[in-house]
Amino acid sequence: MTKPLALAIKWVLIVATMAGILWVATKLAQAGNTMAVVIAGLVGMGILAVYATRRAVPLKYLVPGLLFMTLFQLWPVLYTASLSTTNYGDGHLYSKEESVSDIIAQSVREVADTPRYKMSVATKEGGDPTTADLVLLLTKPDGSPFVGDKTGLQPLPATGVEKTPVGKITKAPGYTILNARQANARSKDLSAIAVPTTDGGGIKPVGLSEAFEGRATVTYDANADKLTDSSTQPPTVYAPKDARWVNVADPTVSFPQGWKESVGLANYTRIFTDPTIRSGFLGIFVWNVVFAIVSVLSTFLLGMLIALLFNDPRLRGKAVYRSLLILPYALPGFVTALVWKGMFNQDYGIINQTLGLGVDWLGTSAGAKAAILITNLWLGFPYMFIVCTGALQSIPQDVREAATIDGANAFRTLRSIIMPLLLVAVGPLLLASFAFNFNNFGLIYLLTKGGPFNGADTSIGSSDLLITYAFRLAFSGSAPNYGFAAAVSVIIFLLVALMSIPGFRRTKALEEVN
Repeated sequence: MTKPLALAIKWVLIVATMAGILWVATKLAQAGNTMAVVIAGLVGMGILAVYATRRAVPLKYLVPGLLFMTLFQLWPVLYTASLSTTNYGDGHLYSKEESVSDIIAQSVREVADTPRYKMSVATKEGGDPTTADLVLLLTKPDGSPFVGDKTGLQPLPATGVEKTPVGKITKAPGYTILNARQANARSKDLSAIAVPTTDGGGIKPVGLSEAFEGRATVTYDANADKLTDSSTQPPTVYAPKDARWVNVADPTVSFPQGWKESVGLANYTRIFTDPTIRSGFLGIFVWNVVFAIVSVLSTFLLGMLIALLFNDPRLRGKAVYRSLLILPYALPGFVTALVWKGMFNQDYGIINQTLGLGVDWLGTSAGAKAAILITNLWLGFPYMFIVCTGALQSIPQDVREAATIDGANAFRTLRSIIMPLLLVAVGPLLLASFAFNFNNFGLIYLLTKGGPFNGADTSIGSSDLLITYAFRLAFSGSAPNYGFAAAVSVIIFLLVALMSIPGFRRTKALEEVN
């Protein structure tokens, strides 16, 4: 490649990168994220300073890796840590101002003798009709088109807009109109929509084709920081308490729309002070450590023993046997886990039928844990077998012969010669396997989903790992609590880090064996 061509390609890539950063910064600015805009600007300046000059040659190779490490490793950790100090969760998703706007918009009631809008339900073009935010495409009685969402009502350019004879919009540039089946599937989201208007009222859907403009029955007094609901007699007053709007006369009643706020270390304190959570958390932690250690040791020992067997030159048909042994590793893990789940069925599973047992593998605490360890042994030993096979083949044959000449038996050679040399190669992989199994969400979720559960308490299961417990807190139950789940995730991160440090030190010591 000639120098002018390489230079041209270089500047095209720099300009393209700057344009991409500018586009990202613009989107962030539109979302009101000032800090992210500043960070994007600094990244752009850094890239320009590194690649637009002939200096800092090492950085030209390091910057991509540093950016991806920050984006995919450091940022998730920092974001999770910051989220763990908030009450973010069901009913506490937005700011206080947004909760006020939503409560007022939801209190809109139709005013008598007011005209209705013709309405189509849509999403912005390119959005998923099943999950994207809904917008209302509205036609006023005078025929003028509008688009409404939670931010308000905006005129819709008439160019490219198509309507039915009665005025319902069937096509609009930049929007995807949902059909009746898609709109019905989003009925819960549709009923929650209330487009605020400039006079304090709002526009709400009626069915799938019409919308009305009404007046809010709830008003907000910014000076007193209170909401008043005039639909009751006497009017009901709500005041802020614990990030919710609580009825002053009856504190047990509140609006469902709360707001996100900082709670400091309350989530961490709750883990260790709430008796139910503390006992369950400690129980899960003990089982989590046992599961990770037993999984690593069992898969390593089985894989190593098979590798030692196959390392014997007298064994015939090694290629066929090796192909069969790595099949569990080659198959998708979720398929294997589901197959084993069926095999552990108490009534119809092949394990009980073949062995003549009646064990309720997945219905008891001990049975579920045994089933998990057996399944993970089947899934994990082929990997250890492959790793140990490669490591054993790298050990010089003359070392073993020297041990034999010195009078060492097979066990002594394995313990004093082969194992130290083997651990030099596989030691870091054992640590990685421990970290993986400590957070082995897929196996637990597919096999037992953390169960069985004790009585009516479905928050903590007998076979839960900390990661499945955090998942249930964040995404399951009637009131998911993302902030508390983030605190559990941070503790998992710290526990794995603290338990890995001695292992890394031991691995470093093993390097001296070479």
